[in-house]
Amino acid sequence: MEPTASVEPSASAEPATVSPHDPCAHGFLPERPPVRSMIGTWTRLDAMARAAAIAPDREAAIALVERAHRADELSALRQRVSRLSLRNAEAAAMRIAVIAVSCGWCGLDPQAPAAREVADGAFLDLWAAIAHRIDHDQFVALPTLALHNWVPERKPRRHIPIDQLARTEVLVPIVRWAPEGQPLSRLDRLMLAATRLEAHGIWLFRLAETLAGRSPDDCSTPTALRRLVRVQHALRAQLLAEAAELTAAPATPQQRAVLGALAEQGALEPPVLQAAEAVLGIGGRRMGEGRRQMMRRHLPAQHRAWLSAMDRHCAPVRTLAHRGGPDAAVYREAQESLIALRRTYTALVQAAARPTTGPLTAAA
Repeated sequence: MEPTASVEPSASAEPATVSPHDPCAHGFLPERPPVRSMIGTWTRLDAMARAAAIAPDREAAIALVERAHRADELSALRQRVSRLSLRNAEAAAMRIAVIAVSCGWCGLDPQAPAAREVADGAFLDLWAAIAHRIDHDQFVALPTLALHNWVPERKPRRHIPIDQLARTEVLVPIVRWAPEGQPLSRLDRLMLAATRLEAHGIWLFRLAETLAGRSPDDCSTPTALRRLVRVQHALRAQLLAEAAELTAAPATPQQRAVLGALAEQGALEPPVLQAAEAVLGIGGRRMGEGRRQMMRRHLPAQHRAWLSAMDRHCAPVRTLAHRGGPDAAVYREAQESLIALRRTYTALVQAAARPTTGPLTAAA
């Protein structure tokens, strides 16, 4: 197992500012494996998240939060947020996200006065403090719930890049949506599938950088686009390979409610698909701009900035959409492969959200 990581560090905590994110290094995965174990006062947040995830319904999850409020556990955690390192603040954010969606609060702004009429005030204060610490106020979404909620089942024998770790090792969730000792639930498997999708999509980020600023008439542009098509086909095959196990996994009405709430908030879009969209312009028409920003609001600021840069720098390549010839045909093939990938991901989410008669087909 990974060595236990403290979440109450001393003055050696990381500074609030971070170096610019390099998606070519590891996509939008965290730079290091997520924190597996929390210690000190923060073990209460960990225990609350685990209990909320397996609560039979929202009312039971809310009761857990209210009990923690009455015991002054939430205010004690709130006072310690400033002492968290950035990495451990992200670990706490993942647990906050689990609790928030379990209680049906994922669409709330924790600092809005109206939120206090719906959710527990002490929990909202903790949520807002964590959001301020990580400089990300819309973190209750798939990127946080998936990309910060996994660890390798066994400790690797040697250090390997995190994207390779997530591709090659058996992954298990840190906070399970199924009780210990029982099989992983559909929601568990969907979140792990999103993590593996991100890990397998590392080449998409690298190709995006290759295409940035490239002229549509450059002889290397169609080559990069063909490679992008192959990557997107591989990502689709990855999702199809996940489908049978996910469909056969157990599910509960509460887990389906969680997925429904996230979908309603537009909080289920995998970052790697947003990266492909930034390159290829799917949904980039005037009517789609609002939706695009709505999808991106769940990503950290540095990830949103990278996507906005790709929007600008890949604009010359997107002019191929209005041309004819073999290069334009390759561009349209890349768009079509992204559309097929998106449909396959949507079908996987639908399989997790409600009972289905069978696994996805290759034509999904």
